[in-house]
Amino acid sequence: VQLVVPGGRSAQSGGPLRLSCPASGYPSSSYCLGWFRQAPGKERAGLASIDSDGSTGYADSVKGRFTISQDNAKNTMYLQMNALQPEDTAMYYCAADPEGPYYSGDYYCLHTPLGYNYWGQGTQVTVSS
Repeated sequence: VQLVVPGGRSAQSGGPLRLSCPASGYPSSSYCLGWFRQAPGKERAGLASIDSDGSTGYADSVKGRFTISQDNAKNTMYLQMNALQPEDTAMYYCAADPEGPYYSGDYYCLHTPLGYNYWGQGTQVTVSS
């Protein structure tokens, strides 16, 4: 699986930004895709996930502001980010987990980096006030 995220992006506080991540070579028809970010001095944190059936999940920190989606025809996943704040400044990563989704009463994707095997190289998002 290869994931590619275009170069660095910037936005004004309160503005929108959309990240895209073309992918190829999914080893199975069932999978999870996720977006993560890592700010300087902080651990990489899960933001949003989407599984092969289109079910989504979000971290509380971005729920209502960020939307994850995928275009299966283009093999591309997206992260629409609205109402951006300077604290959203970080390196953003897309990732794929070909073993997901997981079942525990309901299907879900992991939001921890350790669950993902394939990673894009990361793109810097800078939000200025």
